[in-house]
Amino acid sequence: MAAKTQDFTKMMQDMMASMPMDTSKFQDSFKAQAALGEKMSKVALDAAEKSTEISAKWTKDTLSKMGDMSTHKEEPSDYAKAMSDFASSSAEIAAENMSAFAEVAKKLQMETVELMMAAGKDMSEDASAAMKSATSSATNAAKKTTTTTTK
Repeated sequence: MAAKTQDFTKMMQDMMASMPMDTSKFQDSFKAQAALGEKMSKVALDAAEKSTEISAKWTKDTLSKMGDMSTHKEEPSDYAKAMSDFASSSAEIAAENMSAFAEVAKKLQMETVELMMAAGKDMSEDASAAMKSATSSATNAAKKTTTTTTK
């Protein structure tokens, strides 16, 4: 006599059918993640654009100051004065631009935190709703199983 191997396929199908899943929650989660990704990309691209504008302005200002420094001077002391003026204006421009970069970074950080807090709140609410739904489904399935087995 050969032992017959038990077929678990039917048992697994029955078990999965008794615990139905709502796939719309997965779709909603995917849509929420895609929306968050889109918002995060917009924030990052906006910051990159502003940073690029600051860099371009800084370069343009520096080049215009170099133009003043490179013009022909009558006296040797005028060259020293031009270099001194360039150095002091470069330091001033650097301070202004570093401050502008800091503002961009601060805005990016605030917007990112706001997005993450909103996403966390939404995910918490969704998880709570999903747990309530799963608990209800499991309770109903257990009741259905109990009434079926007692008959």
